Amino acid sequence: MTARTLTCQVIEVEDLTPDVFRVILEGRAEAMAHAPGQYLEMCLDDDCWVPFSIASRHRDDGRLELHIQHWPERSNSAQLRAMLVEAQHLTVRLPGGDCVLDGESDRPLTLIAAGTGFAQMKAIVEAALHANPERSISLWWAAKERRDLYAESLARQWVAESDKVSFHAVCEEGFEQGFADERVHAHHGRIDAALAAELGDVSGHDVYLSGSPGMVYACVDVLASLGLDPSRVFSDVFAYAPRDPLVPVVGSLVGEKQS
Repeated sequence: MTARTLTCQVIEVEDLTPDVFRVILEGRAEAMAHAPGQYLEMCLDDDCWVPFSIASRHRDDGRLELHIQHWPERSNSAQLRAMLVEAQHLTVRLPGGDCVLDGESDRPLTLIAAGTGFAQMKAIVEAALHANPERSISLWWAAKERRDLYAESLARQWVAESDKVSFHAVCEEGFEQGFADERVHAHHGRIDAALAAELGDVSGHDVYLSGSPGMVYACVDVLASLGLDPSRVFSDVFAYAPRDPLVPVVGSLVGEKQS
């Protein structure tokens, strides 16, 4: 899809945690069209466009959802929060990004996100469940502490409504007893270490990742040792922070560990 610049209306701003808030925007349905996994850019001023993953699949109702992290120490974060609360209309540019759900594939989905990277995965999960309810989905979501899993209840709802969905929560600070449930798993530590310890063969999977370049490539390195197909792994990081090769050759990883 060709990117479009348009004006849309702020319908709702809701705090999900003290640090994350959800925004609902509305515009002309055809102008708000996007593929699951894409992002928009929001205009803060003439020289500043800020990208945000779209956290909802396209539904032809002209509405879309964003999840925004508030960083008090960053001046443009405070500016953005104030603008969203006070403004009735915003200028946005969409859609952007090539990390989109392959609707032609029925391979199992492994989705890996950190923080508000969950927003991108939410759109992909919604679209995948809508298009093919029988497709297996494994969602891995990493955060520093449990309260940062701001949509935990939604992830649990997906699991409850479909026996094809599993949810793996990964927290650096760990979990209290009783978090785990059927197809809901708790992992303590870093996301790449959790994948290495718990994940099996992914050679037949489509893998999507959303997070910082360091987090994404640490996970890709682990997945490479688990049979990751380089043609079936997707992340926006590959576009704005590429490395060569994106997916390392397994033999070279073994050599690096031994040297």
